Amino acid sequence: MAVNLSKGQRISLEKVAPGLSEVFVGLGWDTNITDSGDDFDIDASVFILGSNEKLLSDNHFIFYNNLASPDANKSVEHLGDNRTGAGEGDDEVIKVNLKQVPPDVNKIVMTVTIHEAEERKQNFGQVQNAFVRVVNAENQNEVVRYDLSEDYSIETALIMAELYRKDGEWRVNAVGAGYEGGLQALLDRYQ
Repeated sequence: MAVNLSKGQRISLEKVAPGLSEVFVGLGWDTNITDSGDDFDIDASVFILGSNEKLLSDNHFIFYNNLASPDANKSVEHLGDNRTGAGEGDDEVIKVNLKQVPPDVNKIVMTVTIHEAEERKQNFGQVQNAFVRVVNAENQNEVVRYDLSEDYSIETALIMAELYRKDGEWRVNAVGAGYEGGLQALLDRYQ
C-alpha cells in the first residue's frame, strides 16, 4: 500500500520499499473547463542537480526535446510528451534507475509547466486532481503518492516532488511549490 504524503513531507524510499532499484515517477492532472478556449498542454520536466542545487549541465535538464540523462546508462528517462492530459492515470512518466544514477547527482526535481500559459491565459488554478507518484518498476506497485490540493491560481510552473540522496539512500520530498513565469522561472532557479 502506498504512503500518501502531504506538502513538505519527506520519506525514505528504503523504509517504504526496501531494495527498490528502478522506479517510474508518474505525474497526472485534469484540466477544468475554462473559457480561454485553448487546450492545455502541460509538460513534465526534470532537473538533475548536483550538491550546489544547480543543473550539472544543460544536458541534465530532461524534457520532451531531451528525453534521457547524459550518463551512459540513461539513468533518468522521460517517456514522452502527452499533449492533452486526456484519460485516466499518469499523463507523463519519468523512469529512474536509482542504482545507476551517477554519484555526482544529489537531487532529481520533478516539475510541470503549462506550455504558452501567458498567451493562452492559463494557470494551475484551472487544473485539478494533480498528483505525483513513485511506482516500483519491477512489480508496478505504487510506493509513494502526493496529491496536490492547493489552488495555484496565478502559477504557471510547479515543483511537484524531489528524489534526493541523504545518508546513502534515496528519499522523496513532496514539494508542491508554485511559480509565476512558467518554465523560465524554473530554469532561472536551477541554472
